[in-house]
Amino acid sequence: MTTLRRLAVPAAATLLALTCGQAAAQDCPKLGGVLALTGAQGAIGKVIADAGKLAVDQVNKAGGVKGCQVEFVVRDDTSQPSVGLDAARFLVDVQKVHAIVGLVGSGTALQVVNSVSVPNKIPTVACCAVTPALTRLAEEGKTGGYFFRTIPIARSMALVHASAAIDKGYKKPVVMYINNDFGNGVGPDVKRAIEKLGGSVAGLVAYAENQPSYRSDVQKALALNPDALILVGLSQDGTAVLRDWFALGGTQNVILHNTMRSPDVLKNVGERFLEKAVGIDNAPASGPSADAFGRDFQAAYGRPAVGPGLHTMYDAAAVTLLAMQAAPRLDGASIRDALRAVQDPQGEVVGTGVEGLKKGLDALKAGRRIRYVGATGPFTFDKNGDVIGPMLVWKVQGGAIATERTYSTEEMQALEKKVGL
Repeated sequence: MTTLRRLAVPAAATLLALTCGQAAAQDCPKLGGVLALTGAQGAIGKVIADAGKLAVDQVNKAGGVKGCQVEFVVRDDTSQPSVGLDAARFLVDVQKVHAIVGLVGSGTALQVVNSVSVPNKIPTVACCAVTPALTRLAEEGKTGGYFFRTIPIARSMALVHASAAIDKGYKKPVVMYINNDFGNGVGPDVKRAIEKLGGSVAGLVAYAENQPSYRSDVQKALALNPDALILVGLSQDGTAVLRDWFALGGTQNVILHNTMRSPDVLKNVGERFLEKAVGIDNAPASGPSADAFGRDFQAAYGRPAVGPGLHTMYDAAAVTLLAMQAAPRLDGASIRDALRAVQDPQGEVVGTGVEGLKKGLDALKAGRRIRYVGATGPFTFDKNGDVIGPMLVWKVQGGAIATERTYSTEEMQALEKKVGL
């Protein structure tokens, strides 16, 4: 049975581990996770970690990988890239993990990929880091093929922000964005995309993270006389910005990033202020795999699978574990190559949940090819390790988060071609 273990680590980080009963099994697969359990992204990071644990737990219930129960070691990056880098080093140097998943922050992902994943040949599958800088690294041959992600990159999110603003008829929205790798990879692209679609913006306002107040930044944005706010931030700072925005008389015409698609944000800002708000996110696919994930997450944690990074984190862990099963050896190069092999278009379709993952594990053990269709639906890593997937626009309805519209993968490809970012 899978158990939860706390290991003694420095106070700067919390270490959680899902362990197998074979404590001495040195050759058993070990999966590492670098996730924000505390700090600015902690509110969403804890739930994202639960999605990864669900995948590991289900694989173990399905028989494990290569006859072993998988050990999942999660290290808290405290929402800080430097701590995330130390966390990844600990996982590789001390815990000897075979692969890393997670990476909520783009800044953390960049440091981990550059300084840990590539030099140590550790396959790394990000659930949530969207910066295009990682694509550029891959295009320049600097990732060695060891970086993948299950979430569409920042460019896709910028496109949907822009499309939503045009659809709502906003004439001069202001774009406020957090001044870090994540925000700088989305905010300016939102402006360019709106202009490519024939609209205009009042201006761009970048703000520093971890500030006690954002009143001065909000005042700069309001001075531009916008008719709407497009907010690209994290859940913690985004909540603070919204409070100041509404306190200073800002319009309720608001478009929010996926990081604020959380019941906690609604509660902490006030639902009455968000009645006209919409937001964007990557869209979980409909169908058996997505439905099974939703049911299993609800059953395991007593809350709906609604929020940023849940579906993509589950898929990051699940596809990595299937790749470990497919790999002839538990070394970095073998697992890296197998990550694409378990997405074989001609393979046997396997899905989420204990039953779906067992079907995949058994097929691979028997030497058959598989096509993993996950919580985000069917996806394929391109040459840079990126994915293009469906997106959605969400709204607040009756005090809950509801989907307003979706963009299929084909629609996203057409939008990307039209805008040409």
